[in-house]
Amino acid sequence: MKAYYNDTTYAILGILTTEYRSGYEIKQFIDNSLNHFWKISYGQIYPTLKRLEQDGLATIDITAHSGRPDRKAYHLTQKGKEILREWLEKPIQQLPVERNEVLLKLFFANHQTPAQTTHLLKDYHQKLIELYQTYEGIEEIISAHDSNLKDARYWLFTLDYGKRTTEAAIAWCEATLKEL
Repeated sequence: MKAYYNDTTYAILGILTTEYRSGYEIKQFIDNSLNHFWKISYGQIYPTLKRLEQDGLATIDITAHSGRPDRKAYHLTQKGKEILREWLEKPIQQLPVERNEVLLKLFFANHQTPAQTTHLLKDYHQKLIELYQTYEGIEEIISAHDSNLKDARYWLFTLDYGKRTTEAAIAWCEATLKEL
């Protein structure tokens, strides 16, 4: 029987193709990159790493540190690489479903004052501008420090998606505020 793996498993298999190997390093990588489009908590990372090791998809190297807990570094096995490749080659199952609190509140905005609706959209607009600036900062870091990595090109593609969708949301906010 073939094992079933969830998207968190595949995300961590993918991360293990980079230089990030310990649970802590994986979480740092997620917080600085994937977290903008894929959330994974510590509570998901460690059980997933344990399962990867149990299923033979990863091995562990343990390094002792005096006065500190041992460092566990995870490495993909050939089987892990094959499972990741199989998943990457499968077509997507469904389009992403967006859960957007601003849109939900706007949908029912007839039940609040126009001033409250305007405030909601102006606040959202400002947060989108800040997010866009964050994306620009990440792009500068990748271009300056990681541009020689094979993965950097694909990191920039996903970042471009984030920038473009944020630009579209900013334009939508501006048009909606104008209509109000």
